[in-house]
Amino acid sequence: MTPKERAVRSTQALWQTDKASQWFGMQVAEVDEGYACVYLTIEEHHCNGMGNCHGGVTYALADSAFAFSCNSRNQLTVAQHNSITYLAPVKVGDVIKATAKELSLVGRSGLYDVELSNQDDVVVAQFRGGSRTVKGQLFEE
Repeated sequence: MTPKERAVRSTQALWQTDKASQWFGMQVAEVDEGYACVYLTIEEHHCNGMGNCHGGVTYALADSAFAFSCNSRNQLTVAQHNSITYLAPVKVGDVIKATAKELSLVGRSGLYDVELSNQDDVVVAQFRGGSRTVKGQLFEE
């Protein structure tokens, strides 16, 4: 199995039980080893009292892209720490793309950056996550 095939199968297995990402309305566009691209179209129910996309929704999108990226090797991997910086408001109708890329993987610890941009390629947030591999796999190889 190639790394790309493993990433696709890992994402499919994770997606089946990831009810939160499904509930938000996220769509996985592309995955590869250490990489994931996930989209979300912002709807009214994603917005806060000021009419902007709730920061927690933006964070959830970044966290999901991070999860698909760091689980791409079919080894159960969890978040160890992460942070987000919001750079521009997100509005109803915006299509937000979260692109997660692995920066480093040493032993059981990984480091990932997730860039979130809108349909006009404006970067709206930056997320950095640290991962930790634990025992288990997403599917049996």
